[in-house]
Amino acid sequence: MSALWSVGAGLLLLLLWVRHRGLEAVLVHHRWVFVCFFLMPLSILFDIYYHLRAWAVWRLHSAPRQHAQRVRHIQEQVREWRREGSKRYMCTGRPGWLTVSLRVGKYKKTHKNIMINLMDVLEVDSERQVVRVEPLVSMGQLTAHLNPMGWTIPVVPELDDLTVGGLIMGTGIESSSHIYGLFQHTCVAYELVLADGSLVRCSPTENSDLFYAVPWSCGTLGFLVAAEIKMIPAKKYVKIHYEPVRGLQKICEKFSEESKKKENSFVEGLMYSLDEAVIMTGVLTDEAEQSKINRIGNYYKPWFFKHVEKYLKADRTGVEYIPSRHYYHRHTRSIFWELQDIIPFGNNPVFRYLFGWMVPPKISLLKLTQGEAIRKLYEQHHVVQDMLVPMKSLEKSIQTFHVDLNVYPIWLCPFTLPNNPGMVHPKGDETELYVDIGAYGEPKSKQFEARASMRQMEKFVRSVHGFQMLYADCYMTREEFWDMFDGSLYHKLREQMNCKDAFPEVYDKICKAARH
Repeated sequence: MSALWSVGAGLLLLLLWVRHRGLEAVLVHHRWVFVCFFLMPLSILFDIYYHLRAWAVWRLHSAPRQHAQRVRHIQEQVREWRREGSKRYMCTGRPGWLTVSLRVGKYKKTHKNIMINLMDVLEVDSERQVVRVEPLVSMGQLTAHLNPMGWTIPVVPELDDLTVGGLIMGTGIESSSHIYGLFQHTCVAYELVLADGSLVRCSPTENSDLFYAVPWSCGTLGFLVAAEIKMIPAKKYVKIHYEPVRGLQKICEKFSEESKKKENSFVEGLMYSLDEAVIMTGVLTDEAEQSKINRIGNYYKPWFFKHVEKYLKADRTGVEYIPSRHYYHRHTRSIFWELQDIIPFGNNPVFRYLFGWMVPPKISLLKLTQGEAIRKLYEQHHVVQDMLVPMKSLEKSIQTFHVDLNVYPIWLCPFTLPNNPGMVHPKGDETELYVDIGAYGEPKSKQFEARASMRQMEKFVRSVHGFQMLYADCYMTREEFWDMFDGSLYHKLREQMNCKDAFPEVYDKICKAARH
């Protein structure tokens, strides 16, 4: 009883303090209070609900039976939109705050919202080595489902809450992408409801133009209702080798060298300054030295990027064995390194042991509760950007990031880009090695100004025939956007499938110049 009184008294004092300071002031300057006391417990309840639901659906085998019925409901909504005169564009009815992107989708308020409640794993086909899933299946949900069966997918993008639909309609990458390419390159088929209400399946051999045009289209060609993704055998551990490297030229040479080695299952780099980095290579294995096993995903463990930094500070190489699922989601607990700006003491051992099991707060809840003041603060003084550039331009690209942004750590992730049709492909006729440069945090560059600095970055990326991930703030004009991306197939299909009256153009959906 005394414990309850103590908790009650503490909450009362907290509420009085919030009232005294003002809610907006607390949310802006002491956001950790709101996150720790409200969002983290609420995030746990979200996770429990979705895990129980996924378990119940699979145990009752209801997903395959209900899938067809749910798809018919989506088709009926589209046909109703047509009967109403097709007066507004259509979009998914999923609230904008539920997406991982920090962008605020204002179009949800003016477009016809089509409700798509598709979040189940439908089928695991071990013979074909393919898993069939609905678009709202998350990476955390999918790996938890496949790993006990001895399977995984070739590219498992980092954060647990990333969904299959978002990774196809946008894009996704992981440290295995130097072998398998982007997430879209591991998919073998898509099923979509089109603007006329019809259901279509597409693959490299069936409706191939649509298959290659869907990735990066951001839901502007149709509604994704299912996807088939390749599977590969899972192994128990990832054997990781950590190597500190100093000097920008040496960092780029080492990273490029390791990225070309197909014997490396995983390649990743973390840059802690312009001339300091740790290059990590990993291989899948079922055997491990017990003394070197590091279960980095346990709630009380140090955040992964802080753990990696120890090798740089000690100036030593190292080898560890990380359980595979822990490795796939190694940056999830700290949301890469974004959580240190929200909870500055989040990596403190005391906090980790007492409250680490509630971390991270849901990105969707962070968005929902950020308010206009925080949104503007983030927009003007914070960057979350992934730029995809050819490996041959890596050194010049990092120098540009340093001058225009000066944000560290920087994430380096290599990927192979095949010369397939669609919005994103190499400039030449052959497959080319690219690298994702991820900058997340508060820029330290004195001349940083959000719009001007990002337009300068976008201009540079276009000049080296690179690409900007479309989840992030994009400041390009329409002409600049279609200079960066190849719109030939995309525009051809929008004309053929009568999408122009049904869905906005991808530029109008994601670029600031179109939305403001």
